[in-house]
Amino acid sequence: MPDTRPLILSFGSVNIDVTARAVRLPRPGETVHAESYAIGLGGKGANQAAAAARLAASLGLRVALAGRVGQDAFGAQARTGLQEFGVDLSHLRDDPQNPTGLALIGIDADGENSITVAGGANMALDAADIEAAQPLMAQAKVVLLQLEIPLATTLAIAQSARSLGAQVILDPAPAPEHGLPDALWNSIDLITPNESETEHLTGIYPENVDDAARAADALQERGVPAIIVKMGARGVYWRQDGQSGFVSPFRVHAIDTVAAGDCFNAGLATALAQGAPLAEATRVAAACGALATTRKGAAEAAPRWEEVAALLG
Repeated sequence: MPDTRPLILSFGSVNIDVTARAVRLPRPGETVHAESYAIGLGGKGANQAAAAARLAASLGLRVALAGRVGQDAFGAQARTGLQEFGVDLSHLRDDPQNPTGLALIGIDADGENSITVAGGANMALDAADIEAAQPLMAQAKVVLLQLEIPLATTLAIAQSARSLGAQVILDPAPAPEHGLPDALWNSIDLITPNESETEHLTGIYPENVDDAARAADALQERGVPAIIVKMGARGVYWRQDGQSGFVSPFRVHAIDTVAAGDCFNAGLATALAQGAPLAEATRVAAACGALATTRKGAAEAAPRWEEVAALLG
């Protein structure tokens, strides 16, 4: 009997994160001593799938991940971690030629981070992966995309998912040096840049709501129907169909911002998959992102739905 629960599909990167914590981040050419380190699941595709699956466990939703890992110890570790979150890995493929992606993360005493990513198998994703994932995309209500796989592959996924009726959300991270191609702007339903990504894409750094609105104007001119500008501790601005709004920041004690953006998008997808309007979904997403900053780590920082509901009041 087919599973008819709404499906969220994250199609993207899978990494193992090696995270070092120090009082401050090193300057170029400098070495600093870390106070501790950890090795765990990461990659924006995997993080968003894991965070969505943790939320979905209480909400009657399904979450799947499509992508690649290497045939190495890190790949096995990533699979085990994702399975523990309850993510469907039927379309996570083993790559015999490339290693599993790796992220080297530094975190300072204020919770700010600096990240270097070696893409590995993630950068080999191609048309064969898209073809293999067609059955999942045909079932998906929401497809989550990021930019840690080849840009041409991201575009092809977006076009395929959109043609099959899914709502396509793009997290434009990391923001590409030369911006996004016109075809991609016209193949997504919603884009969710943070402050630095907004500045990179529009030339406007969103210090306040007026700045975010001007940035949204510039983004909307590119052809994307809905926009969310994430302003970190300053809140979130959204716009869709001539409507707009602002979600004030939730008051939490932030210790680690690594997973905030991924948990935000996971919460957004979870709410939208349940049919919530964008204003409500943005508030849910903001609560998920805020809670993620109160814990260390990437995927493991993802909140459960009961915690989100309590913060939302």
